[in-house]
Amino acid sequence: MIDRSGPARLWAVVGATGTGKTALSLDLAETLIARGIPAEIVNADAMQLYRGMEIGTAKLPVQERRGIRHHLFDALEVTAEAAVAWYQEAARRVITQIHARGADAILVGGSGLYVSSVVFDFRFPPHDPQLRAELEAELEAHGPGMLFARLRAADPVTASRVDPKNGRRIVRALEVLAQGADTHGAALPDEPVLWHDPTTLIGVSMPREELVARLDARVEAMWRDGLLDEVAALRDARIEDGVTARRAIGYAQALAQLDGALSEAEAIAETQALTRRYARRQVSWFRRYEGVRWVEPGADAAALADSTS
Repeated sequence: MIDRSGPARLWAVVGATGTGKTALSLDLAETLIARGIPAEIVNADAMQLYRGMEIGTAKLPVQERRGIRHHLFDALEVTAEAAVAWYQEAARRVITQIHARGADAILVGGSGLYVSSVVFDFRFPPHDPQLRAELEAELEAHGPGMLFARLRAADPVTASRVDPKNGRRIVRALEVLAQGADTHGAALPDEPVLWHDPTTLIGVSMPREELVARLDARVEAMWRDGLLDEVAALRDARIEDGVTARRAIGYAQALAQLDGALSEAEAIAETQALTRRYARRQVSWFRRYEGVRWVEPGADAAALADSTS
């Protein structure tokens, strides 16, 4: 059974997109609450931080949150940049407040670096705004290829773990290197230390072929459910002025469709391919965690709670 003699617990429900993390987090919260343990949910999905990005992020509507308090959803305008150092501070502050209320915090999401920044003792080097601006100008002018080659020459280990098309991650790694610090942006610490004790890590996984089918169907449903209209409204909210939101999978393709650069079929197919690739990276990231209790979608939350001591 759950040991309540010590401090409130941090739970982390992690895994690839589309595996059912949200449903499990709700079931877990309800299980804890039914046992007299208050519980609140904290978002660890980078794109669900943004207001107005609902359909393309599979954000749970407020009316479906079962009366459970949720945090860090709709925390940013689409023009803002979602920086992991900002997120770490915001999430840890919220979790500390939840614990101060005598409640357990359930961190849920698939953004690997965001989860790791909260769960483990991650410390970030400072930013250099001028250098960042110069690197982003290069990225805008030449694309990520040239910058990635520079990163690979300077730090092959980090480069091997960074998606060559992820311009923001490449820029940040080069910014850190230029300040004489070790890059952190694509890997767990060599010996991860938990930020909070007690912490329970739960991973949700499913066979690859089942996940691919589920993800492809989800993308098709996004377009049927009105993603294009959502993105048109976000264009009015200046999503294209943002650094992060406009590049989100599905949103970038919908913008291209609105501009006539992609047909609907092409936009859907590209989004499906990128989503599958992203899911593979998520699986690889979370499989490196030690001490994760891996479960299938629809796992029994009561059994998970009972197994925690």
